[in-house]
Amino acid sequence: MAGQQFQYDDSGNTFFYFLTSFVGLIVIPATYYLWPRDQNAEQLRLKSLRRVHSRCLWYRLRLMKSQQSIVPTLKKTALMFGWAIFLLLAYKVSKLDREYQEYNPYEVLSLDPGASLPEIKKQYRVLSLKFHPDRGGDEAMFMRIAKAYAALTNEQSRKNWEIYGNPDGPGATSFGIALPAWIVDQKNSMLVLLVYGLAFMVILPVVVGTWWYRSIRYSGDQILINTTQLFMHFMYKTPNMNMKRLAMVLTAAFEFDPRSNKEATIRPTDNIEVPQLIRELGNINVKKKEPPFCYPYSLKARVLVLSHLARMDVSEELEEDQRFVVKKSPALLQEMINVGCQLTMMANSRGGFHAPRLVTIENCMKLTQMIVQGLQESKSPLLQLPHFEEEHLRYCISKKYKVRSLQDLVSLKDSDRRAMLRFLGEEKYDEVMAVLGSFPHISMDTKLQVLDDEDSSNITAGSIVTVTVTLARKPMAEVFEKEQGPSPCPGEEAATAAPAEEAGEASKGKSKQVWQNKNKVAKKMAKSKKKKLTKKKAATPAPVKSKTANGNVAGNEGTPAAKEDDEELSDKGSESDEGEAAKDSPSERDEDSDKQSDTELDEMAGDDEEEWEALQQSIQRRERALLETKSKVTHAAYSLYYPEEKQEWWWLYIADRRDQTLVSMPYHVCTLKDSEEVELKFPAPSKTGNYQYSVILRSDSYLGLDQIKPLKLEVHEAKAVLDNHPQWDIPDTEEEDEEQEDSDGIEESEDDDDND
Repeated sequence: MAGQQFQYDDSGNTFFYFLTSFVGLIVIPATYYLWPRDQNAEQLRLKSLRRVHSRCLWYRLRLMKSQQSIVPTLKKTALMFGWAIFLLLAYKVSKLDREYQEYNPYEVLSLDPGASLPEIKKQYRVLSLKFHPDRGGDEAMFMRIAKAYAALTNEQSRKNWEIYGNPDGPGATSFGIALPAWIVDQKNSMLVLLVYGLAFMVILPVVVGTWWYRSIRYSGDQILINTTQLFMHFMYKTPNMNMKRLAMVLTAAFEFDPRSNKEATIRPTDNIEVPQLIRELGNINVKKKEPPFCYPYSLKARVLVLSHLARMDVSEELEEDQRFVVKKSPALLQEMINVGCQLTMMANSRGGFHAPRLVTIENCMKLTQMIVQGLQESKSPLLQLPHFEEEHLRYCISKKYKVRSLQDLVSLKDSDRRAMLRFLGEEKYDEVMAVLGSFPHISMDTKLQVLDDEDSSNITAGSIVTVTVTLARKPMAEVFEKEQGPSPCPGEEAATAAPAEEAGEASKGKSKQVWQNKNKVAKKMAKSKKKKLTKKKAATPAPVKSKTANGNVAGNEGTPAAKEDDEELSDKGSESDEGEAAKDSPSERDEDSDKQSDTELDEMAGDDEEEWEALQQSIQRRERALLETKSKVTHAAYSLYYPEEKQEWWWLYIADRRDQTLVSMPYHVCTLKDSEEVELKFPAPSKTGNYQYSVILRSDSYLGLDQIKPLKLEVHEAKAVLDNHPQWDIPDTEEEDEEQEDSDGIEESEDDDDND
């Protein structure tokens, strides 16, 4: 029986195969992921943004970085070096001799396949005389010739060669280890052990341990766990947090502590420059001794954030630290919002403590807007635009224009806008309008329903309410175009208003659920009959009464004209009564009721199809949302003082502004490029009645573009659960029949067993 043989590669050929494969597995994926992208595409993108964002800090930093950065060159050099090694190894492997070739005795004897036996013997005789060892020939070659001759002339050897490819029969399976033999040589044993020990007992544990230690310190959003615990402590301690307190908690994050984050720095010059900024800023609670607000890193970060909001100039060294703090702040504020939502859910489910107030969470959102735009809370949103300074605002808030927000500026006529902004030159005015035209204009539509319920429009106590919010984004420039277009005539407006009202009434009528209509067909038919009866009663006119001068009530009988009118009315009434009586014959009434029921059923069937299609579309939409991953690159936000490119993102939530509580947790909309549909779910109140909520949309990039839409909720009492449903009412006769069948089956099985 054939055995197995393991041997190291003495020649080193198989080691080159292994090394080539190993290098290829590294170089090919690294080239795909690390090769610098087309710089021309990035330059073209920046060029397209230049008209609007040329004055933004992040845009100027990006241009400088693209010009000064040598990282793409280093990446290309390293990848090219890797490809050179890979191609060199591949060339080396292609030149290696083939050690494992198929044995062919005809080739050994230099014969054509299928040669006859006399030809084989003749060729063997010639070659044996030439390579015989006694005649000075090659012994190894002579042994190969003899083996080939035996394979072609000996019946058993020929059979072994045809079956196993070897005249000697099946041989031992040989496995080559793709490592050179010098690795296991005794002379090199100490060196090999040293390398193995250094690689697997020192370097690998250190690398894995360092990675693990760093990873467990951060949450899924790359926020330090200690920072999250700090935020939770202070939000639990201060549920109602004003803006000043919020800035103190934000700048106490451990991301700004050099002991926890190596990116944060404390410079020797901070002892001189930071106190100077504190004197310029004024009251920032420097004397507060509550830790960690009194720590140097927290005080420095707070000063840098407040100076950024005040748009103050700082030194070059502090400017670098300020950019670091400002870039980290939006992510930290988002973590504070998440912590506030977690505490709110815990308070709603467990109780025992006060949840963070709505104003605290909204202040986190507002502070994010302020940091991105570099504006204080009390400043005008118009200062987000270029070339606008404090002294220019007096032209806007004058009695003639009364422009205090971006929306007011957009709603102005072009002539008034130009007159108001005459302090700007033509070029600056065009730039301001280009920037304002790039700002987002969001339209928000809401739809209230209870999914997975027979009557989705009926909200019962404790049910899960789903508010589907449809957001559509378009630039402000389109709003300008609409305002500058021709306004319709009053007659046209009236003509278009009437169909709109009719369409609204039709949509209200269709909002009722189909299955609800199905269950109430009989009630509708009964109501229609009642309406007919009321019409009959209304057809007979009642006598008109009037008060006389003395206050007594008198009829119309006193005057001849009144009598004539009564006679005419009585005649008309008698005629109408006769017509109604003729129409109210039993056969005609049945026909009318049948026609009416048929039309109602047709309408319900049409509503059925529409409702079913809408349900299927919503299910497909949810499935697509689960499967597809949308890009978070939406639109570059215009920010004059933010040091990094910021995408337009939004918060969407439902709140009870009267009680200052969250109804649904804020949803961070990060994929709103053109349109987006978001579902907000919350449990309906446990008590019946009318509730007034608000659907709120807040930007995380702009001030003054938030939207609030009222949401009315009418909660009804939940239907009582039927204890004895007709579906489960089984008559006694059926139970007896089933028991009889079971007993018959048992008896038949016993009889079968006896027969066996």
